[in-house]
Amino acid sequence: MIHETRMVADVGGTNTRIALFDPAAGELRALKVFKNRDYSLFEDVVSAWLGNLDEPAPRQCCIAVAAPPSRDLVKMSNMNWSFSCSELARRHGFRRLVRINDFESNAYALPHLDSEQLILLQRGDVNGTSPTLAVVGPGTGLGGAFLIQMPNGERHAQACEPGHSSLSPVTELEMELFALLLARHDYIYTELLVSGPGLLRLYQALADIRGTGAEASQPAEISRRAVAGTDELSTLALNTFCGLLGSACGDFLLNTGSYGGLYLAGGILPGMASFLKASPFLQRLQAKGAMRDQLAGVPVQIISGGHPGLIGAAYAPLG
Repeated sequence: MIHETRMVADVGGTNTRIALFDPAAGELRALKVFKNRDYSLFEDVVSAWLGNLDEPAPRQCCIAVAAPPSRDLVKMSNMNWSFSCSELARRHGFRRLVRINDFESNAYALPHLDSEQLILLQRGDVNGTSPTLAVVGPGTGLGGAFLIQMPNGERHAQACEPGHSSLSPVTELEMELFALLLARHDYIYTELLVSGPGLLRLYQALADIRGTGAEASQPAEISRRAVAGTDELSTLALNTFCGLLGSACGDFLLNTGSYGGLYLAGGILPGMASFLKASPFLQRLQAKGAMRDQLAGVPVQIISGGHPGLIGAAYAPLG
């Protein structure tokens, strides 16, 4: 049972969010968002937050960060920050400090999200199925994790790398796309196409196949045009993206046994929820032969609000 307050941090490539979690009230407070470019070191962000805290500083800390696994030294993969967990704890007086992966944090948040923070895509039916939950998120890459409920009631999250798994074409158009892209890349792995940069790559490859100009230059622009229905090429690219995402998610559920629910994270999906539901996404997620009915019974939802990175860091075990 957690009784002490803890500092929780969600460290991204652009922003760092820090808050105080009070387990007695079950709430986050003193939440601040920091622009990473304004600070040379992550330690300075922590100092700034603690310096403005108008209550006793916490002695526990959990940091969610996108970085490769390590014992002590954290080197971020999407910006030039590194820090020692032991030195950070010593400097700021934390008796207990745990660092977790950003998708581990998302996974620990899943049981604590309410309906207002979720958009339903597939109702599913979890009666009699595994309680294991999965979270997948396309962004700069494609991350994922799953959450296991242990027999004693404790939960354990495991981060994974679905973005580096192999990806296979299903439609004739995808066969044509893969043939074109294999001439440019050594092999086709999932986040090469199922990510923000991957959407742009799909759009440009489709323009080459169709012999048309690629007017959009950013993934957000492609999504905006597709959702608005103002550009045929953007619509085709986003539909192809959604189909490939569905295939990747179906594989992830099968590989992890996560039949209790799939949650889609990241900033790009909430704004295209209706498009995603009407796209081939769900059909491709289910299209796994003898496992089709099993996957059709998995609830699928988009995380649309709140601060799942902070919530997960609040409920993650500290060892």
